[in-house]
Amino acid sequence: MGRLADRSVVVFGGGSKGARLNNGLATSIVYAREAAALTIVDRDADAVADATARVRELQPSAEVLGVVGDVTDPESVAAAVQEAEAFGGGIDVLHNNVGIARMGGPMEMTLEEWDLVHRVNLTSVFLTCKHVLPGMLGRGRGAIVNVASVGGMRYIGYNYPSYSATKGALVQFTQNLALEYAAQGIRANCVSPGYIETPMIHEQISGSYASVEEMLAARNALSPTKRMGEPFDVAHAALFLASDEAKYVNGVNLPVDGGLVQQAAAPVAH
Repeated sequence: MGRLADRSVVVFGGGSKGARLNNGLATSIVYAREAAALTIVDRDADAVADATARVRELQPSAEVLGVVGDVTDPESVAAAVQEAEAFGGGIDVLHNNVGIARMGGPMEMTLEEWDLVHRVNLTSVFLTCKHVLPGMLGRGRGAIVNVASVGGMRYIGYNYPSYSATKGALVQFTQNLALEYAAQGIRANCVSPGYIETPMIHEQISGSYASVEEMLAARNALSPTKRMGEPFDVAHAALFLASDEAKYVNGVNLPVDGGLVQQAAAPVAH
């Protein structure tokens, strides 16, 4: 407990409607448990309210601020960062959790859909870093944790090249940040979830299967552990990378996938 005491953390994409447990909410709960001054940013006001209420319910002493902000809008990102800095006295940890998946390749997907995935999954991280980095550099310290995906590391059977392309690019973007700012006290790392059971798979991936039950069975079977991971698995990996326990860990991409990407020839979803 208290691994992030006296630290200010902002989680972009930390909201959750109905406080359903997703990666962003789980990570917010873990950061708050470790005594961070926490700002949760999401574009949906209800999702922000529900997530902050859930964090406070589980951690009554938590310092939590909810901010409505759109990661695809430069002005909105700048305003959210300003609120987070004012609340926490600066930002020590930037956590980028925002991501969407859209099924379909070049023949099925429209250019507008392709651009949307890139704005949400990749350009958003450029924008948050653009506004958070100056403050981190001024204090000479900071940790950036970006949520990528094993889908950005290898083909896993889903027809979503836009998602894979953006997540693979996010890994390279993170590694560039890590090396560019290492001497100034800034670390940047990725967490790459594998098969994790979250609301997102029900909303954005289940349509590729005959039923939700078929999707869940297939994803469980494809994991080397024969079960999907849970959002707290991702959250605990993020906590390590955000904390001083990882003070000499920089530029890594940490898969949280039960060993999926280590297989010589990983089975794929279809």
